[in-house]
Amino acid sequence: MEHPSPKRPKAPKSKAGKLLVNLVVTAVVGFLYFYIVLPPLNFQSGDFYSFIGVLCVVYVLCALVTSGMQAVTSGGGPAEYLRFIKSQCLPVGILFLAVILVALVGSIISMPIFRAGAYRDLLTVEDGQFAQDISQISFDKIPTLDQASAEYLGDRQMGTLSDMVSQFEYSFDSTQINYQGRPVRVAPIAYADLIKWFTNRGQGLPAYVIVDMVTQEATVVRLDEGMKYSFSEPLNRNIARHLRFSYPTFMFGTPQFEIDEEGRPYWIAPRIVKTIGLFGGTDIQGAVLVDAITGESTYYELADIPTWVDNVFTPDLIMEQYDYHGTLVNGFINSIFGQRDVTVTTDGSNYIALNDDVYMYTGVTSANADQSNLGFLLSNQRTKETKFYSAPGATERSAQSSAQGEVQDLGYNATFPLLLNIDGQPTYFIPLKDQSNLVKMYAMVNASQYQIVATGTTVAQCEQEYVRMLREGGVTQTEDVTQTEATGVIADIRSAVMSGNSYYFIRLDGEDAYYSLSAAQNPIAVILNVGDRVTIQHTAPVEGEENAILDSSSVTLDEAAPAAVPESQPTPAASPAIPETE
Repeated sequence: MEHPSPKRPKAPKSKAGKLLVNLVVTAVVGFLYFYIVLPPLNFQSGDFYSFIGVLCVVYVLCALVTSGMQAVTSGGGPAEYLRFIKSQCLPVGILFLAVILVALVGSIISMPIFRAGAYRDLLTVEDGQFAQDISQISFDKIPTLDQASAEYLGDRQMGTLSDMVSQFEYSFDSTQINYQGRPVRVAPIAYADLIKWFTNRGQGLPAYVIVDMVTQEATVVRLDEGMKYSFSEPLNRNIARHLRFSYPTFMFGTPQFEIDEEGRPYWIAPRIVKTIGLFGGTDIQGAVLVDAITGESTYYELADIPTWVDNVFTPDLIMEQYDYHGTLVNGFINSIFGQRDVTVTTDGSNYIALNDDVYMYTGVTSANADQSNLGFLLSNQRTKETKFYSAPGATERSAQSSAQGEVQDLGYNATFPLLLNIDGQPTYFIPLKDQSNLVKMYAMVNASQYQIVATGTTVAQCEQEYVRMLREGGVTQTEDVTQTEATGVIADIRSAVMSGNSYYFIRLDGEDAYYSLSAAQNPIAVILNVGDRVTIQHTAPVEGEENAILDSSSVTLDEAAPAAVPESQPTPAASPAIPETE
């Protein structure tokens, strides 16, 4: 008894039918690929060539199936496949080879070996004067947290909100910005999982988190209307997908979350362009601002980007451009052999707020990667205005090691430092944190003499100890120390506990500023009363800035203090304490 042969799948018999099936399957696979991978339709993008290559391969595979796979494979060998492609898929085969050829040639003509001058000029670097440009920053402008510590505080604050923690979580995608004159990190919250997204997608994400980089205070800011567009959206409202469908030909950097001065959330998406050859010379031409609530998007050329935006150029891009600038200064051959005048950035960066903008900081060292820096860069992350400051001294890693050596018994870790101007001296400022990512102490390390290391539990205490060490070491003169004194009658006393230490804030009669005093350093502050006459040693106010709180080193109670008013007798409202006349 003969068994019937197994039925083979029927393939379309007409050539037009086969072509239609091939095109439909290729289109479906292409749409799914585009929806998931989101390649820009731009000849300067490598992802675009990968997309075209995938379409070509899918079409050929479909043609093999619709034309009868067995008929092709029965002959055996790669030659049979090539004959099949030549007879059935010639246009697709030509397109595939053209894609490979263009990508290969484009990569070659974009190499630095052929375009060294163009790569060197990607970044314009001006020389700056350290003492003039980097004025001594008041303590309320110095970030005391790194990114990991700030995100730890943000996540911990989210955990205290019972109505949100079951549905949402901290995104760990924070951005440092200058918000209302203060350095902060902002981050959106995210859906806890896919089910939480499904049940909350109508309202969107109801809040974002702000962490003050100075006071270390984390705040969850609730929105009247939720954010509909974010990275935690899986479908069309995913911010990357929304941008791709709105601007299919644009190449984008990673969108950064920011808020404007009124606290409205936005996504800032830098538009990437290639300026050298086909694939070389990555730069930023402008940015798309997407309202995180409504999805409304607007493209701005670089010069027109609103001033409240702080993140357009990333530290990685600026450092990459400077490395080209520093290594190719005397040509490509010199960057490999000889390396005369070759400089590169160090392996790290940090942020500092200056002139209502956020600047990226990184050190500059020689190509030999020794343990000393030649200076450092400050680059505006919105405009890319970049200056080099000559400040020979230790590298950031050496400074970190020096700081950790001072507190090795406590096991604290040093974060990547900032280079500040403390009494005219280039100084590394380094927060020290414990194993829980909480900042416990601060260190200041002199950049040129990194054996001079001062530590303290507050920035003010650390600075006072550092200035004392500079003076005793002969680095600065006594008259250079910006300390002054104030004498008067106490009009108001307030207290607060910060970083586990008690502080007293004293206002003298007739003045607006408060003087901060550490109770640990000045125990007499605990027994002071309104009406006492005191003399306070404090830092001088920064010229041109309002100083509501001045850091103070010591306080003394004058012997000629007025008698205290008995508690049983009310103080007449019309008889305020008046300073004694000389």
